[in-house]
Amino acid sequence: MGMEWNRGLVFHVGSSGGGPRRRTGTIFALMQLIGPLFALVLLAWAPYAATNPAAGPSDTAAAAALAPRGEHVLAWAPYAATTPAPTDDPRVLLIGLDGVRPDRLAHAQTPNIDALAARGFYSPIAQTRMPTVSGPAWSSMTGGVWSEKHGVLGNDFSENRYEEYPDFLTRLEQLDADRWNTLAVLDWPPLGTTNAGGPMISDTVDTKVIINGDVIGYPEADARSCNAAEALLATQEVHAAFVYLGNIDVAGHNTSSFSAEYTEAIEWADGCVGRLAEALAGRPDSEDWLILMSTDHGRTPEGGHGGDSPEELTIFYLAAGAAANPEEKRVPTTVDVAVTALTHLGVAIDPAWKLDGRAIGLRAGQ
Repeated sequence: MGMEWNRGLVFHVGSSGGGPRRRTGTIFALMQLIGPLFALVLLAWAPYAATNPAAGPSDTAAAAALAPRGEHVLAWAPYAATTPAPTDDPRVLLIGLDGVRPDRLAHAQTPNIDALAARGFYSPIAQTRMPTVSGPAWSSMTGGVWSEKHGVLGNDFSENRYEEYPDFLTRLEQLDADRWNTLAVLDWPPLGTTNAGGPMISDTVDTKVIINGDVIGYPEADARSCNAAEALLATQEVHAAFVYLGNIDVAGHNTSSFSAEYTEAIEWADGCVGRLAEALAGRPDSEDWLILMSTDHGRTPEGGHGGDSPEELTIFYLAAGAAANPEEKRVPTTVDVAVTALTHLGVAIDPAWKLDGRAIGLRAGQ
């Protein structure tokens, strides 16, 4: 196992390569534990609390938050903060829940997602396209283009055209690396590493926390991802973030779309959503956070996916925050997510990018 440390720039654990960069850097946690030492090193980088001491927990508390907790049940009150007025400091958090059928989401007890939907726009009839598998769908969601452009047709990413059609975090870095602080927390390896032809989220993103769900299992990987994302969102300077949770899809494959295990996985994820929303609620009122949430594909009753049935093509889309428009009438699609995120951040969509999506669920003037 290799370790490389360049003060304030790059920290690699269990990985090699990656040269010095500005600001924070890339974090590879391709191992079975995220320990307190790693957490303390991570939180020593440009802490958000340095400019706003009341913004979050102490380094010691945040380090404890990053350590594995092991709980997989809803153990916190639903997020129910009032919606603040829009400000001139827009920010975006995209939460990706893998493999969620909207009808089963409605069946589950999800007070936190319900609270977000109540202060924004929610559609249970959003649509993705074939192929209904994770690689193409997440590439479309984060990049704003369909498969014929980004080149990913399955869970082999090796034919990707991400240099031409990057994810929205990478696009922000390409536009103005000094303006945007970006974060990705991922536990399916191809999303953030070279596994299977990745990474989908490039190494230009300021901070990448990668936990290998294939190694430690996705219930534990999701728990550690949620801990890491919660601590970073509470304490660091972040303008745009993507947090991915993979266990719902695994539960569906291992059981079915109508199993108790699948429902429990959705309800656990709802608890994590509440924690992330509370982390944002503790930040300064001057920040105008838009929370976007969606899934990559639906699934058959038996738990599979990859076909063109309505159950596999139908997904959900949520936009919550002061900028969200609850009166939106259009049906969202997967590619609308990245365009909505960029639009909220005030980024003018250049026609030369050839994006397929539209800004959906934002108030007029966005």
